[in-house]
Amino acid sequence: MVNHQDAAEPIRVLLADDQALVRGALAALLDLEPDITVVAQAGNGAEVLPLAEAHRAQVALLDIQMPVMDGLRAAALLRSRFPQCRVLMVTTFDRPGYLRAAFDAGACGFLVKDTPSAELAAAVRRVHSGGRVVDPKLAAQSLGQVANPLTERECQVLSHAQSGAPVAQIAAALFLSVGTVRNHLSSAIGKTGAANRIEAAHSAHAQGWI
Repeated sequence: MVNHQDAAEPIRVLLADDQALVRGALAALLDLEPDITVVAQAGNGAEVLPLAEAHRAQVALLDIQMPVMDGLRAAALLRSRFPQCRVLMVTTFDRPGYLRAAFDAGACGFLVKDTPSAELAAAVRRVHSGGRVVDPKLAAQSLGQVANPLTERECQVLSHAQSGAPVAQIAAALFLSVGTVRNHLSSAIGKTGAANRIEAAHSAHAQGWI
């Protein structure tokens, strides 16, 4: 349903995705809609807030995994500093854990990138008018989703452990002692029921916790 607060002015949309081809495709699809216009495009999460403010964006379509700053952090910044811009997460990754994290960050909607263009446009209108949108499959999956048991620091340590980085390297990157990193890894391994830190990292990633 279109918000008719100003029928003469289309909904002003900002797109943020680190893949230029994806951004271009989404922009082309949305610009076909007479009541939607893409006013800005960002290649990373750090560009979102200044572009949203400069172009008075009303809806921001954010990818989750982007360089410099991810979409979840960008969504949280928009909520706190430019709340008039509503956030719709559009991502390749359909893990239920991301759904919870997105709404915790202040998103109003969550769709995967293979959503038909008509549904994407409808989602923009719904979010703009104050509603919420959730991918139906993810909504069903999230009903049985376990809340993230990891602390913020455990998530950070596991994120670095995904690549197989040695403990000393993780410690240096996070400005922690080697012993502290080992303790966080041990705790995370226990919480995920994994056999080792690599398995724990993969398990947490699959759940959308990191």
